[in-house]
Amino acid sequence: MTHVLQNIKYSIILALLCAGVSWGNDLPIGNETNPTTCAAHLHFFDDGFDFCDTCGCGSSGGSMGYGTGLNNYFVGLRYIGQQYRSRDGIFNDSPWITENFNTLQAWGNIPVSKRTILNVIVPYQFHNRILPDQTEQNINGMGDISVLAFYNLLKAKPDSIVSITPEHYLQIGGGIKAPTGKYDKANNTGSVNPSFQVGNGSWDYIAAFNYGFTYRNWGISTIANYTFKTENPKEYQFGNQLNYGINAFKTYYLSDLAMTPIIGVAGEHYEANKEYGQTVANTKGQVFLGRVSLEASYDRFAFGLAGMIPISQNLNNEKVELKNRLSVYLNINL
Repeated sequence: MTHVLQNIKYSIILALLCAGVSWGNDLPIGNETNPTTCAAHLHFFDDGFDFCDTCGCGSSGGSMGYGTGLNNYFVGLRYIGQQYRSRDGIFNDSPWITENFNTLQAWGNIPVSKRTILNVIVPYQFHNRILPDQTEQNINGMGDISVLAFYNLLKAKPDSIVSITPEHYLQIGGGIKAPTGKYDKANNTGSVNPSFQVGNGSWDYIAAFNYGFTYRNWGISTIANYTFKTENPKEYQFGNQLNYGINAFKTYYLSDLAMTPIIGVAGEHYEANKEYGQTVANTKGQVFLGRVSLEASYDRFAFGLAGMIPISQNLNNEKVELKNRLSVYLNINL
């Protein structure tokens, strides 16, 4: 099953990277058939910001983006697949092991007032390790649930069909990640990657900022969020994490179908983990990624694909390497 998922992932990433970003000439504004507002396509919480901890336990939402970009209000399902390799030991010549992190999320952005959005992500994790002797280790279960609230300081004009003047968008938010996923300290034994978990066992706190700019059917969006992580009951504390990114996109209207190809870059910075209050060696790092994605909406449905490849990285003192990431989602817009 793991090999099938990986083959599908590689095929989708290759298709995304090879796909042209132009689907055809823009329809003249006057000829568009019931187009979705360009402002509604601002990629505030874009899945294109495929941030994630160098782990599976962190992929409950925060660093993967808090929405789709096609619509601020939705409910749906999202799959996140990541592949890493890490040293099976602390030495430079220790053998590599392959680690596959898979997450299926039920998620949604729900309006609670004219300017406030409640974001909820409920993940289920199923992860796999292929050890040097070709034996496998599998873990699965409920991940850590996250709940955030975002406030629109600046928002789109609801009567704008396609922005004929530049528009700016600004949101700030914050929330918590609850320790609903199991943290098993035994999974850390013998590996430099302590994050092979379905949860990190701690209450964490998230601050987020989103800014976007659109002109007609073009747009740029930026995102930044910071996670403050606390010590779990096993006296292990994952390091705080900073995520940031920028996307550029253009929406094409094909009758009632809106297609949005997106390109962007993203960065992640991880502070060192601690155990019993002491810094754990080889647990901090950073990664800088390039990404390409395609999002589509028809009627109330939204579908998206995103692939990411590292441009540069230094994770866990080069003892952990990210190979690729993939995200797929299907939502119903509210």
